[in-house]
Amino acid sequence: MGSSSACDGTLSLDEFNASAKALVTKWRGIDVDALPDWEWRPCRKMGVPSETEGFVALEGVYRIRAGSQQIEESSDDPVPDDDVVGHDTSVQSSRDNVHLYDFHIVYSFSYKVPVLYFQGLQAGGQLLTLDEIKKDLPPHSLQLLNESKWTFITREEHPHLSRPWFTLHPCGTSDWMKLLLHKLGDKDRSLQYLPAWLSVAGQAVGLKIPLKLYCSS
Repeated sequence: MGSSSACDGTLSLDEFNASAKALVTKWRGIDVDALPDWEWRPCRKMGVPSETEGFVALEGVYRIRAGSQQIEESSDDPVPDDDVVGHDTSVQSSRDNVHLYDFHIVYSFSYKVPVLYFQGLQAGGQLLTLDEIKKDLPPHSLQLLNESKWTFITREEHPHLSRPWFTLHPCGTSDWMKLLLHKLGDKDRSLQYLPAWLSVAGQAVGLKIPLKLYCSS
């Protein structure tokens, strides 16, 4: 078998699957208090889970905006309770400031790289627009989106859910991943691909990625 395709900044499907499972395992070992766990989701074909295709999901991330301050929490954490708020107007204000986000990492067969799909919802279940999502992002994420030629948001059909989701376009991913991974050996390069990729892709959508995730172990 030849060297890892990650040498040129891309991944094979098998390498993506291995790196995805390594990401899931490592994330759980880090114990990220403010976020739920990434989970491997097998794709279903004719109602049967696929043994070779799937995606990684991080779902139920609350973002609570207090003025200009944005707070990120797991959906398992408590959200503002009606019983502890004195007035209906305050209750409505609290609900309006709570948004729920889902993130999926999907393999692109066209670009041979991972692609981040995401969506945000209001407390009542309505999908957020891109402008509303940008209001939830911290300043460094907005700066990255505005200044980097490699990170821009589009809206495309989720390849496994057949519904439109926002996504970070993958056109330049292999170029910047080649730069990130050039110091790693072949084995480390493929397994560390998703943690390294997430350190950049996560910044663009306001996900706080612990440094330990990117460190080899």
